Amino acid sequence: MSGAFRIGAVGLEAQQRALDVIASNISNVNTPAFRRSSVRFSEMLAVRNEAGSLRADLGATLAATAGVRAETDFLLDEQGRLESTGRELDLAVDGTGFIELLGPDGQTLLWRGGALRVDEDGLLGTAAGVPMKATITVPADATSIQIGADGIVRAQVGTANELVEIGQIMLVRLETPSAVERLDGGLYRVLDSARLTEARPGEDGMGRLVQGSIERSTVQLTNEMVQLMMVQRAYAANAQIIQAADQMMALANGLRR
Repeated sequence: MSGAFRIGAVGLEAQQRALDVIASNISNVNTPAFRRSSVRFSEMLAVRNEAGSLRADLGATLAATAGVRAETDFLLDEQGRLESTGRELDLAVDGTGFIELLGPDGQTLLWRGGALRVDEDGLLGTAAGVPMKATITVPADATSIQIGADGIVRAQVGTANELVEIGQIMLVRLETPSAVERLDGGLYRVLDSARLTEARPGEDGMGRLVQGSIERSTVQLTNEMVQLMMVQRAYAANAQIIQAADQMMALANGLRR
């Protein structure tokens, strides 16, 4: 009887994980460059001794189901739709690759682009104030900034007509998508086990930079709502298992009296 409670509890926990992932996707449907996530379920097996049983291979161990593992997959390779904004400080990546940012305590953050801002120190970074790892300094008297598809950043300084090159934005490719931790605002923190490949935009299979555009979220609200209904039904089915087991336990206790 206790096995039914355990099976129901494992199912509830797995479906709760799926609900959390879907809820995160739906809440970020309007977050620029957000990458949706999915949940992958896998059966966990444990080896146990089967006393008194003989097998053809004379083994003394058998595999038994030990539960369900729910793992979150970040679908980082999906490309979102690019939307032209016409704003000079909007930036998007068309294709593979991430822009490296310099997070607190020197940690490396990955970013797919969005609104840019020049902070009080003249460093080019995100609208939230996170600077690029390339440490591009914009002159105080700059009147215009141009970012090429190849990542070269130029600025028009003062009254001069010529553009001055002030930096280079590189892109990196993540070899293992699971080696990152998702943060708020479409950022990803790189774990110690991550391997990054760096290249100029447009080279070695990297995407190109598009100034004046923003990449939209890869979340499709219709698909997420369908998944939400399926997970809710699976959650309800597991809850019914526990409810049925509880009723059977109550009947058994009543017979003992």
